[in-house]
Amino acid sequence: MSDKELAKKILELVGGTENVVSVRHCATRLRIVVADKEKIQVKEIENLEKVKGSFFNSGQYQIILGTGLVNRIYDEVVKVTGTGDEEKSGEKEKVVYGNKFQRAIRMFSDVFVPIIPVLVATGLFMGLRGLLTQEAVLAVFGLTADSIPQNLLTFTQVLTDTAFAFLPALVCWSTFRNFGGSPVIGIVLGLMLVNSSLPSAYAVGSGEAQPLIFFGFLKVTGYQGSVLPAFVTGIVASKFEKWLRKKVPDAIDLIVTPFLTLLVGCVLALFVLGPILHTVESGVLFAVEHLLFLPMGIGGFLYGCFGQLLGIFGIHHILNFLEISMLAQDGWNYLNPIGTCGNVAQAGAVLAVAIKAASNKTKQVAYPACLSALLGITEPAVFGVNLKFMKPFVMSMIGGGVGGFLASIFHLRATGMSITGIPGTLLYLNEQLPLYILVNVVAFGVAFGLTWMFGFNKKMEQ
Repeated sequence: MSDKELAKKILELVGGTENVVSVRHCATRLRIVVADKEKIQVKEIENLEKVKGSFFNSGQYQIILGTGLVNRIYDEVVKVTGTGDEEKSGEKEKVVYGNKFQRAIRMFSDVFVPIIPVLVATGLFMGLRGLLTQEAVLAVFGLTADSIPQNLLTFTQVLTDTAFAFLPALVCWSTFRNFGGSPVIGIVLGLMLVNSSLPSAYAVGSGEAQPLIFFGFLKVTGYQGSVLPAFVTGIVASKFEKWLRKKVPDAIDLIVTPFLTLLVGCVLALFVLGPILHTVESGVLFAVEHLLFLPMGIGGFLYGCFGQLLGIFGIHHILNFLEISMLAQDGWNYLNPIGTCGNVAQAGAVLAVAIKAASNKTKQVAYPACLSALLGITEPAVFGVNLKFMKPFVMSMIGGGVGGFLASIFHLRATGMSITGIPGTLLYLNEQLPLYILVNVVAFGVAFGLTWMFGFNKKMEQ
């Protein structure tokens, strides 16, 4: 079945184009908001070739397709529906969009998912630079750290530092895009937050520079590495721009609207929203890192175990904000190694189910799901097998907790985000690599062993 045929079949089985309110996608899932969920033929969709499963979450019907394929199917669906990221207006939106909490989670997802690919690439650049500058690796070629040309090091810094140096611009762009503002205004507004005329947040934090003082008490710096100020500023400024579009006469709209949007947005960001939200952001990060660094690996166990529930409840995209903030502030991601153990544990549990299952249908779903989970895509394992039988999911939580405990004890930390399992090794191309492999093997083995002994039997298939 071609991509075009699959897209048309999906649209047909969700009730036709007239039932589609909006279509979006993340790294692995096509996410459709429909007017009437009763028209969706779930079983027929899950039986389609290349579809790995589906579920409802946060007011959306999410179809698991996998990386790469989901982008192509999304493009084909948009060609037919013409919806894309813009929702159709009307009363039916109120029916399907869920409560305020669900909408807030979707909002986080829609803003941060589009910028994740460049942050993944940046993390890989960091990992490769760390590998190639290690003394042991250089020694193989008869080189030392002093042998690396300064220009080459500068080039690698361009690859690794750019995305995080201008992170507010990426966040503002995506926020404007999702809230109906002009993305180009969002980019410029975000760049204003990291303008070289402002003292760098990094330099101020290290004591190398002093903040600008306004009104005798208000300290102003750049917002390099900050996410929340750019995010909230983007929401406020984009809504202000939309309001101006309705009020400003067409003859002067081109001049007045961008001028006022940037002026008001910059003033609010630097003097009001920025100082407050940067403090809030720092407090949230402090609390999360304090939890992860609880003594004796307790934090790692808790997150490795219960963090897997975030995906089921559809609130896992909140982690994107935390991971981006961690990487932007000190270049390390402390959530990734522990979360990876949870993903690999899902693979261990689903493999045990695949081997013990009597049903060929269960085996056909479980074996590919194991491979997908090892590659970092856990939805087929979670929603297609483990959560369906429940006990395997519980055993995977225990396996993830044990792996997370060890990851915390070993103080593992990643150079990037959003890739786990086997591809995730690229984020640990340093002295951590053997330990990364060890904790994941343990997580896989514990989940597999517990599921084999206690978590699954053939009667459960009935």
